[in-house]
Amino acid sequence: MYSVAGKVAVITGAAGVLGGSLARHFASQGADVVALVHRPEQAGPVAEELKALGGKPSAYACNVMDTGAVSEIADEIVKAYGKVDILINVAGGNVAGANVMPDQNFWDMKLEDWDKVLDLNLNGTVYPCHVFTKIFAAQGYGCILNISSMAAYDALSRVAGYGAAKEGVSNFTRWLAAEMAVKYGEKIRVNALAPGFFIGKQNRAALLNPDGSLTDRSVKVLNKTPMKRFGDITELNGAAQFLCSDAASFVTGVILPVDGGFSSFSGI
Repeated sequence: MYSVAGKVAVITGAAGVLGGSLARHFASQGADVVALVHRPEQAGPVAEELKALGGKPSAYACNVMDTGAVSEIADEIVKAYGKVDILINVAGGNVAGANVMPDQNFWDMKLEDWDKVLDLNLNGTVYPCHVFTKIFAAQGYGCILNISSMAAYDALSRVAGYGAAKEGVSNFTRWLAAEMAVKYGEKIRVNALAPGFFIGKQNRAALLNPDGSLTDRSVKVLNKTPMKRFGDITELNGAAQFLCSDAASFVTGVILPVDGGFSSFSGI
């Protein structure tokens, strides 16, 4: 019942670290992965990589902020595969100008970057949902998995815009879960993962010094993480597969933390 073999899984942000990891995992589990990437030159290499892993993958260049483009690609996917079982919204990320660093004030934050980070993370989740839920409603089933963050659980320092955007993703996930179940039935489910602290391209400088030692911020993070380590990006794959499988048939509206205990520990 944990199987995703034969399911058509559309994954946005599939050329990124998290999206790529999920795409490779779902392909290795026999899903037909449709990777949505931001730049046209990314589509070919991503598709080739997935073909070596399993299923019948494909890749499309798509700006998830353009609902017209998303709708056109959604129609192509349905024509090619006959259905869509899963939508995983990974496209997102932080925008530096929406941060407020220790040596800055709130008024130093760039409002245009605040708008960008909310657009990228919140609307970048809402817009694909707006398109694919029409398909799910028509076919009577479907599963959505969004990506929230620890920044949605507590107001983390620095990441003002990113935290607000991810809290929006969490709230929208719960709202859409109820909306779909009440109006279109129990077989349309909407959940989210809330990753803890994983070292990636965007946050490496904040968590590691040039010599590989921990920054002051990392020390604070690990002091509040009972497992006392950062996560490996592949450790999100099992939780994602569970929420997208029939094993989670009675699970909807959940924001599942994968965080080594960070969200449940006060630090004392």
